[in-house]
Amino acid sequence: MPGIASRIRGFTCERELARILWREGFAVIRAPASGSRARRIFYPDIVAVKNKRILVFEVKLLKKYRPVCVESYKINRLVEFARRACGEAYVAVKIIREARWFFIPVEILKVTEKGFYCATREQLSRALGLEELLKTPISELLSK
Repeated sequence: MPGIASRIRGFTCERELARILWREGFAVIRAPASGSRARRIFYPDIVAVKNKRILVFEVKLLKKYRPVCVESYKINRLVEFARRACGEAYVAVKIIREARWFFIPVEILKVTEKGFYCATREQLSRALGLEELLKTPISELLSK
C-alpha cells in the first residue's frame, strides 16, 4: 500500500493530466474512486471525451525511466471500461522532473509471469507524446 505522500503525488499527477486534457478541449473527469479499494466496479483514473473520441487512462508516476508495470486486474478492467465506452485505453506515465507525458496503448503491454502488464524502458521512451496522442486515433497507431 503506497504511503500518504506517494498517494498525494499520484493525485496531483492525475489532476495535472486532467487539466492538460481540459485545455485541449476535452470534457474530462478524474474518477474520485480511482485508487480506492472498490473492486466490484472499476473506475479508470481519467476519462476524456472530445468529438466522439473517448480516452481512458490508468495514470502512473515514476521517479525515473524504468519499466512500467500495472496489475493485471487494473488493465483488464481498464480495457473492459474502454470497450463498453467504445474508447481507447492507455497507461499515462509521468516521470518526476520531466516536462512531458508518455502514453502507452494497452495493446502493446506484455503480461509477465507474475500477472502484471508491463512496458519496457525502451517502449516507455518511444511512447506517444501528448501531441501524437491527440492527433492520431489508436486504430491508426496499431495499423502501422
